[in-house]
Amino acid sequence: MLIKTSACARAALIGNPSDGYFGKTISFAFTDFQASVTLWESPELTILPTSRDTLTFASMGDLAHEVNLFGYYGGVRLLKAAVKTFHEYVCKHGIRVDRRNFTVRCESTIPGLVGMAGSSAIITAAYRALMTFYGVSIPKPELANVIRSTEEKELGIAAGLQDRVIQVYGGLVYMDFDKTLLDSRGYGEYVPMDVSLMPPVFVAYRTDLSETSSVYHNTLKARYAAGDREVVDAMKFWADITEEARGCIERRDWKRLSELMDANFDRRAKVSAISPDNLRMVETARKCGCSAKFTGSGGAIVGIYPDDAAYARLEKALAEINVRVLRPHVAPPCA
Repeated sequence: MLIKTSACARAALIGNPSDGYFGKTISFAFTDFQASVTLWESPELTILPTSRDTLTFASMGDLAHEVNLFGYYGGVRLLKAAVKTFHEYVCKHGIRVDRRNFTVRCESTIPGLVGMAGSSAIITAAYRALMTFYGVSIPKPELANVIRSTEEKELGIAAGLQDRVIQVYGGLVYMDFDKTLLDSRGYGEYVPMDVSLMPPVFVAYRTDLSETSSVYHNTLKARYAAGDREVVDAMKFWADITEEARGCIERRDWKRLSELMDANFDRRAKVSAISPDNLRMVETARKCGCSAKFTGSGGAIVGIYPDDAAYARLEKALAEINVRVLRPHVAPPCA
């Protein structure tokens, strides 16, 4: 039995980074970039290396560049962590699985470290494969929690719930991470929205701005924990505009939604420093008549373009600064 599963890239439409601080967000998954996992039965449990686990390089400079971007580990550690926590989950919940072994490998087309949730996509796809292989069902809210725990506790990756929720649910999802809900039942309120309501969005990215989300989130987490008023107020602001944005989407008010997306980024720029090249991406998009904000923690942006003429201007202007742009294909909701 050959099992093939996948998980899509995601973009935070609005509200990020408040998802890690009891806020609200709206995100969408898109199929243009995906992580895929292939799994089949075998005598021993084997994890095959991915292209990012290579031990052969053209030069020391190439090795150094690879390590600077991705660290000392590739996809293997993500798969090992997923298998380990899956085993712990079934043991903890008294779920009986057979003793079959398997071989598993993963590949990904999601650009690395630009805020499209590439690591969690691999883990999500791995969980889907393991669940299929062993006939295990995990409720969606709980699955998002397990994936987040895999990243945070096993791998030390700073992780809000947003990425894991949208990759588990697919489509377009409104999320409320209310502290009372999280404390009482362990997950927030996740409301799938009609994907036909998606505004005309673009996603643009560049790989030379790659930076792990931990660099940004660890600083923000420390400031929030210390009660930094600027950060605390920003979290409430992002949650509030997400609520308004939900209404904008439902009534197709793209003008106001664009304003809110711009405000999302502008408040972020006040709270923490934005690198010149990341800022240039946003400013370039706005000069073309489009809104723009980060999809995650930097390296990629998402925005609304008002018409095809604006998109053509955007495509040309971003190409001049080595930024790739696309009109994302929104993934259907997951079953």
